Amino acid sequence: MSDTRSPHLVVLTGAGISAESGLKTFRDGDGLWENHRLEDVATPEAWARDPETVLRFYDERREQTRRARPNAAHLALAELEDAGFRVSVVTQNIDDLHERAGSRHVLHLHGEILLARSSVDANLRYPLSDPATRGRIALGDLCDKGSQLRPDVVWFGEAVPRYAEACDIVAGADALLVVGTSLAVMPAALLLEQAPFDAPCWLVDPHARDLAPPGVSPVAEPASRGVPRLVAEWQARGGFAD
Repeated sequence: MSDTRSPHLVVLTGAGISAESGLKTFRDGDGLWENHRLEDVATPEAWARDPETVLRFYDERREQTRRARPNAAHLALAELEDAGFRVSVVTQNIDDLHERAGSRHVLHLHGEILLARSSVDANLRYPLSDPATRGRIALGDLCDKGSQLRPDVVWFGEAVPRYAEACDIVAGADALLVVGTSLAVMPAALLLEQAPFDAPCWLVDPHARDLAPPGVSPVAEPASRGVPRLVAEWQARGGFAD
């Protein structure tokens, strides 16, 4: 088990790590997400205009998530935690693949696809594993305050309520690992600025040499190869120093 004296790795993950488990990203190719414009399914305006389409879209994404399986990158991060390292995952992904791999400290910046939440109180959240929900959200499903349930997803144009918490986690890192994200989406793009100045940082991405900012070590490999390799090296050394 890890403890507060163990080296603390903070992992920032994005769509690239889930893509290797078969979950598509809206940034693929033409900017559509599963043939839908983001403006039609991932904004407060879309929800106000056509909630039935939005609910149907996220029901389909939810089923894809349930069918997906953690890949070698997810599993390696959980293995590092089991080896005694402190590992905190801050993810932009809404799937539960990190948790299913065994990671115990996961913060979802943009919400969780397997939860519903109140449309009037973001603190009222409900697991969609409950048989009463049928695993989905329908029009007429209400929160405890009598308001329509919606996906527990931060849509474009909405505030990111757990951003300050993510900043605190990054500020306590001994090392950072960025996987499958260019950190181009705000406010996640500012997270690296919260890290201690002397904390080493690696970026795992097939295009890492082009994407890595100054001071970040590029690992130009897919997540499923690059992350297990780094984890094996850190376990062998017992830390992150070269």
